[in-house]
Amino acid sequence: MTLIKSISGIRGTIGGSPEDGLNPLAIVKFVAAYATFIRKNTKVETNKIVVGRDARISGPMVKQVVLGTLTGMGFDVVDIDLATTPTTELAVAMEGACGGIILTASHNPKQWNALKLLNERGEFLNAAEGAEVLRIAAAEDFEFADVDHLGKVIPNATYKQKHIESVLNLDLVDVEAIKAANFRVAIDCVNSVGGIVIPDLLYALGVKEIFKLHCAPHGNFSHNPEPIPENLTEISDLMGHAKADVGFVVDPDVDRLAIICENGEMFNEEYTLVAVSDYVLSHTPGNTVSNLSSSRALRDVTRAHGCEYNAAAVGEVNVVAKMKATNAVIGGEGNGGVIYPASHYGRDALVGIALFLTHLAKKKMKTSELKASYPPYFISKQKVQLTPEIDVDAILAKVKEKFSQYDITDIDGVKIDFPDKWVHLRKSNTEPIIRIYSEAHTMEEAEELGGQLSFAYALLNDSNTGFVMNCIHSREGSYTYIKDIVRGECELPLSEEEAEAVKNAIASNSPQPTTTTIAGGKKIRKINKSKAQSEETPSKKEAVAKKKSASQSTTKENE
Repeated sequence: MTLIKSISGIRGTIGGSPEDGLNPLAIVKFVAAYATFIRKNTKVETNKIVVGRDARISGPMVKQVVLGTLTGMGFDVVDIDLATTPTTELAVAMEGACGGIILTASHNPKQWNALKLLNERGEFLNAAEGAEVLRIAAAEDFEFADVDHLGKVIPNATYKQKHIESVLNLDLVDVEAIKAANFRVAIDCVNSVGGIVIPDLLYALGVKEIFKLHCAPHGNFSHNPEPIPENLTEISDLMGHAKADVGFVVDPDVDRLAIICENGEMFNEEYTLVAVSDYVLSHTPGNTVSNLSSSRALRDVTRAHGCEYNAAAVGEVNVVAKMKATNAVIGGEGNGGVIYPASHYGRDALVGIALFLTHLAKKKMKTSELKASYPPYFISKQKVQLTPEIDVDAILAKVKEKFSQYDITDIDGVKIDFPDKWVHLRKSNTEPIIRIYSEAHTMEEAEELGGQLSFAYALLNDSNTGFVMNCIHSREGSYTYIKDIVRGECELPLSEEEAEAVKNAIASNSPQPTTTTIAGGKKIRKINKSKAQSEETPSKKEAVAKKKSASQSTTKENE
């Protein structure tokens, strides 16, 4: 079981002990802490808190515990039940509520659920506010209401339609243009709340032909719910069979939007925000914001419109704060999250769909042609599983030191900006992993760069940091060079056990398995400098002999 407590909310797998999973006791503690925080800090006097949930299997159980806890703390609860994250955010503002709780684990698999906490504006709590909720929960510094001051539950099923109407009323959404385009649209709603709102939105926008995948909201997700290419093969195949013009895929709480081209290829989730921003900037010039792990394409498109781009730390609350500070007209995150202040300050796939379809209709292009009109970048998204013994901060500090001659941003992990590419290493707020994102003009370059840093991260510890990072950073020291070391074609003193572990870790050029095998305790011994210097320039004859020996050894192993 897992329970992750962070400033962005409480997330975990269902079951377990109070400190090890998301179960009724853990839910009561954190909801009571949130209610205490709201009571002390809100300026709204309605005494209402809105609660919405996605369709995952644990949703009804979690909701009942949340409703009971909030009424037990003396709040009236507006229960909007099955609702998207952006719908719940809008409901808080429309109700004039003191806050809101969204019961969703976003893109995580079905065994996960979470409590996402909102303020009276329907926006996520900031870092200081989230930390205060965690403090109250840890100290159990809360008190329940007496019998005469218990709250009540107020069911309200109207907010799905109110959300759709708010999207239709946006100035830049052109229903007539969409209707005239006669789009054929395929959708995949991954068996969650997208299935009850996306079809209705599309019909309201004038789309007559909709091809549906996984729209029944039973929460038993038909595939991994994260809307990334490897999970979207079904809708990719459907595009050709249905002769669809565009495909839309959402995550379980509908705050992320992935787009599929008419030929079945991915529009690329990074380019959801890019395309929508291009359309918005062409009508309302202004600043844009995305997070540090998002594509440079948004920066390029923004500058092409004569406007200014700014980057924020990863996390919706950080992007929103930067958008407000820079008065941005559009922003979001490269995971398909579109934040359009003319609607509200929250990622919203409904808004993204409406603006994208308007843009596509006015451009009179195929979806693939629109994608081809934007600067070509490729992002590799890799991850490293964390184990308790890994000192994340120390390793990031070493990475920062070794690449100090480049443009370094450290407001959220470490991002290294090279002239024509970048790589970003950061600890996830929602999973026990390190995310390593890299971008270049080809996928091969992006994967190579991410592979270098992923592999180094897995190998690094206090004894070998300097050597491994120098291997990577030197002109000859690429990811390929490190693999040559492991193959026996370069000198590096490893025990048989260590060498075998490294070989297994980089099988198929995949750095991800490195993490648990190497970072879980395998260590590369420090090299004696004088020995290294004397052996690093062997004669050509010696080098050929070593390579031949290694090749013969490899052949025998394969046999």
